[in-house]
Amino acid sequence: MNSILEDFKLAFKTGNVLNQIIVINVVVFLFMGVLSVLLTLSGQEVLYAQLSHYLTLPADPGALLYRPWSIITYFFFHQGLLHILFNMLWMYWFGKIIAEYLGQNKLLGFYVWGGIGGGLFYMLIYNLLPYFQEAVPYSSLLGASAGVTAIVVGAATFQPNFAVNLILLGPVKLKYIAFFSVFVSFIQSTGSNAGGEIAHLGGALVGYVGMTQLQKGNDWSKPIVNFIIWVKSLFKPQPKIKVSYKKETSSRPKSRTARKSSVKTDSKKETSQAEIDAILDKISDKGYDALSKEEKQKLFNASKD
Repeated sequence: MNSILEDFKLAFKTGNVLNQIIVINVVVFLFMGVLSVLLTLSGQEVLYAQLSHYLTLPADPGALLYRPWSIITYFFFHQGLLHILFNMLWMYWFGKIIAEYLGQNKLLGFYVWGGIGGGLFYMLIYNLLPYFQEAVPYSSLLGASAGVTAIVVGAATFQPNFAVNLILLGPVKLKYIAFFSVFVSFIQSTGSNAGGEIAHLGGALVGYVGMTQLQKGNDWSKPIVNFIIWVKSLFKPQPKIKVSYKKETSSRPKSRTARKSSVKTDSKKETSQAEIDAILDKISDKGYDALSKEEKQKLFNASKD
């Protein structure tokens, strides 16, 4: 158990966004699964239903006003082992392509905007098309599929001829995988999981438009990253400035050699911190695997201080 917790902590220490997204989804799934069992055994299953209700995205815009956070929480919440398993596998396979070629921040942008865009598209279609309007009062959405689809389509738009080895099929180009997944979602958009399939289509649209905009120099991930940095700063303790005075034992000024030594020592501390900051920036942009052996060692040493 301790080793599992250490692995989870390492995902956040190294700044690997792909692993962080997967860890958050898995932790939420495990927590809600355990809570479901405990509440059901204690005869309080209604409490679990109420909590799930507040985490899922409603199709009714009026209901969204009372739980606006659900536009975010819904794509970190899964019910069913196969549901989360396939989403996280697709996340890992295709997320690595964006993370390795474009950086961790771009991956985060596609996941978050894909989830938001897919959720809004689901609400739009359900409220505009007569076929779905009867289901609006009781329909809700959950799962990371929209964000994952945005990543798949974004990767295919960026590297359409990149080949992925699939079981029983061998190497298949990304453009065909993306097309097939979008086509399947479209033909199943009137089935039992109509809301989820429609959200996939919205996520696919975000993935395509987001990547074409990125290729033109418009990075949609920046507001997401800046917001997260701001939130982290709220919980980061500010260093206290302590002023102390030392009584001089001699009126004679320091020697030139002593002054040089002091400046050199301070410069060394600043340089060491600058190196750590540069390493963290590199992790944020390219991922932990992009670090050299020396950089990994420096980061490890710094984490022990």
